[in-house]
Amino acid sequence: MIVDSHCHLDYPGLAEDEAGVIERAKAVGVTTMVHIAARRSGWPVGIALAERRPEVFCAVGVHPHEAGKEGLDDPAPLLGLAEHPRVVAIGESGLDYFYDLSPRDRQMASFRAHIAAARATGLPLIVHTRDADEDTMSLLEAEMGEGAFTGVVHCYSSSRRLAERAVAIGFHLGIGGILTFKKSDDLRATVAAMPLDHLLLETDAPYLAPVPMRGRTNEPAYTAHVAKALAEALGRPVAEIEAATTGNFHRLFTKATPCA
Repeated sequence: MIVDSHCHLDYPGLAEDEAGVIERAKAVGVTTMVHIAARRSGWPVGIALAERRPEVFCAVGVHPHEAGKEGLDDPAPLLGLAEHPRVVAIGESGLDYFYDLSPRDRQMASFRAHIAAARATGLPLIVHTRDADEDTMSLLEAEMGEGAFTGVVHCYSSSRRLAERAVAIGFHLGIGGILTFKKSDDLRATVAAMPLDHLLLETDAPYLAPVPMRGRTNEPAYTAHVAKALAEALGRPVAEIEAATTGNFHRLFTKATPCA
């Protein structure tokens, strides 16, 4: 079994072929998917999707791109949703200084509210960071000192130093299609130096389709290609990588019961 720990199944290119997307994933062994509902209007849509599809669980949060308009000032809007049996994580939230689509102070405030929700609920926090490594890790480290919480830095593509700091506070790294890109030698070296028990597989579908599927709409079935690339980077059998990352997922996402 393989887990796609981060995908957006309600986006164009996937939503109109929901049944096909799920069946193609299951056909290659991807039996569990976490749909990320990353804006307020998408929360009920994501939960409904998870209710009707036993292979799909849901995370609820506000992406940093939306923090200016929809960002949270306190965790309250997430706490009730977190009680739903199909909601297994908080996020994605974090900091994005590459696009800067929301004011940085609003991104930071919303990120803090998500951290508070993760701490209060015990659900893992899904972190987005781009061109904001120092601020992201400084905030996570400081907040960890206020009370423990768990999480994953998703779509990992940053420096070895950030990876080391994330692992040091107990966080996982979400490994996606970027690992397969020709230009990703440094990333492959970084991932190979990390402990296997802190790694997860993901697609971030519909974005960042892995080699050999570049140019196509990414989908959960392509998690199998990421697993192969991770196995090559670590010099381990694919079956070992699939089993290890699936085990890692279920130890972190404790509400996500395995799907037969």
